Amino acid sequence: MNPFLHSMVYICVAKMSVAPFTHLMIFVSLLIDTPHPPSNGVVLLYLRVLMFFLIRVPSFLLPPSSLLHNPHSTLLASLVEIAIRSGMEEARLRRLQCSVKKYDWGLPGGVSQVGRLHALNWGCELQAEEPYAELWMGTHDSGPSFLASSNGNGVSLSLSLKDWISDNPDVLGHKVLHKWGSNLPFLFKVLSVGKALSIQAHPDNDLATTLHKLHPHLYKDSNHKPEMPLAITPFHALCGFITLKELKGVLHTVPEIVELVGSTNTNLVLQINDQDDEEKVKPVLRAVFTNLMSASKERVTDAVNRLKSRLLKESEVRQLTDKEQLVLRLEKQYPADIGVIAAFFLNHVKLNPGEALFLGANEPHAYLSGECVECMATSDNVVRAGLTPKHRDVQTLCSMLTYKQGAPEILRGVPINPYVNKYTPPFEEFEIDRCILPQKETVVFPAVPGPSIFLVTVGEGTMNTGSPKGHKVTEGDVIFAAANTEISVTSASKLHLYRAGVNSKFFQAS
Repeated sequence: MNPFLHSMVYICVAKMSVAPFTHLMIFVSLLIDTPHPPSNGVVLLYLRVLMFFLIRVPSFLLPPSSLLHNPHSTLLASLVEIAIRSGMEEARLRRLQCSVKKYDWGLPGGVSQVGRLHALNWGCELQAEEPYAELWMGTHDSGPSFLASSNGNGVSLSLSLKDWISDNPDVLGHKVLHKWGSNLPFLFKVLSVGKALSIQAHPDNDLATTLHKLHPHLYKDSNHKPEMPLAITPFHALCGFITLKELKGVLHTVPEIVELVGSTNTNLVLQINDQDDEEKVKPVLRAVFTNLMSASKERVTDAVNRLKSRLLKESEVRQLTDKEQLVLRLEKQYPADIGVIAAFFLNHVKLNPGEALFLGANEPHAYLSGECVECMATSDNVVRAGLTPKHRDVQTLCSMLTYKQGAPEILRGVPINPYVNKYTPPFEEFEIDRCILPQKETVVFPAVPGPSIFLVTVGEGTMNTGSPKGHKVTEGDVIFAAANTEISVTSASKLHLYRAGVNSKFFQAS
């Protein structure tokens, strides 16, 4: 039974001697403070029972005029309005405690945004030397978030956000509920990247379903995973294939690649006309890249070692290119790994704070360094093939890629007001708002038909939904906001916060 309803039954049955006015005061208190707020139906049911005691006859037997002239009605109406406005609106914002991932590529806690935010979020000690890689905010089973509440004795109650939403599905809004069921369709993260993540891609829905069915221990769900990183600090990544012209330049200047893929594959690329359409280039690029990624460990080790020696020697007489310098850094992190050489095939993307890029299904990428917030569809499906000690599925990765060429689009957001930029990718599950609010300013996030998660990374302030009691927020706070909730934020100091929510275009189209 819902703890709130349990409390109400106890009061009504075991405490019948308590005055009706006191009943209502207890009701208001529980409505505001309960960690498991009741549904509207439970609230109305209790108010109906309370009405019976206040006017001494069942309310459904009284005509409206009798209620209006009842001496208790005006007081009851006022108190009920307070209960509904204060209690229910307060319940629409839920503070969360979120899971952390300590993958070895994360930054040490002493310099990691993930480490700092996690310690503040949980009120726990930061381990300065341990790697802190990802903070997960959402309902995915691999890294669930929990409602931040206690039982009054300082003991945390471990109700997951997923279970709470399942009990209160209306917080998602009816359009989200109809499309995705009683689950949050997006997963929000903070990443602190100390060394390169794997060269990887995420499957589309059809492939994700197949992989999950065949290898559920490797691919944990059947959902696709489009994603969008938004830089907090300067952020570097490999993303998508370089152009045909650039690839020809690589084959002319990196003999180690030619030795691995063979002269036949090399000539196939060099013989393509630069004016040929993309569909003619794709099968050749697929053949060359697959051949490279499938090379034996012995040949890869030899090629990487010779590449390293050559670049170090040439660095004494010339300035190495950015890509060559990157390759040497990757070799230090992952010696004798095919991903070191594969980096020549991919675009090196550099994001400044406030810039983002979106990564669709079946696109190769690897995050290299820096810190970002990231939003994605709720999935943890990753197909890897390089720069990793984890399981590699080379054939699946090489067969699934789109082999589109060219630099990815950099998103700088669309200004919504002087303080908020909105980043809207071409995926219906999510979008991100970035808010930089000067001291003692106020900004309003309009009500939207779907749920939101807010993250405060810098400063402190107050979030308010229109009730007299605001929510104080500070660095490390993560707040879930129910659908159709307008939120005003006022800063006590300069405030940086991010909002993840369902893509606005989804609601416009539906």
